Amino acid sequence: MDFRISVLKAPDVDVLRQMLSVFGDAFDDTGTYCGQPPDDDYLRDLLAGGRFIAVAAMSGMEVVGALAAYELKKFEQRRSEIYIYDLAVAQAHRRQGIATALIETLKLEATRRSAYVIYVQADYGDEPAIALYTKLGVREDVMHFDIAV
Repeated sequence: MDFRISVLKAPDVDVLRQMLSVFGDAFDDTGTYCGQPPDDDYLRDLLAGGRFIAVAAMSGMEVVGALAAYELKKFEQRRSEIYIYDLAVAQAHRRQGIATALIETLKLEATRRSAYVIYVQADYGDEPAIALYTKLGVREDVMHFDIAV
């Protein structure tokens, strides 16, 4: 299959909406990703803001893979790190190198931004994600806590 990867810019709101559908389907959580979508102005601001990074894998006009990340500026040194918040590939397009290509494109964007590391979480039991991230990086076992607001 042929696909192209691109980092989205502010005008790419329609592609960003397709990315939400890919995440909703892949994570079996369409309510969160598609139930109350933000308006176009919000999405344009998000893409233009400089801290949110959206990377899409396209086959023709269809989004078949998506990556959402955030640049976190550090205070202890003049540097930043990139956190992969969501990464998904549509079921019919898995095992074709799309997830790796999305991360490779993010690595180029991270270099452009002078980030020193990209990090990502994986859930226990999500063997495909664990295998992908193990292939591309170094595993650290940490604890994650959600603190209610």
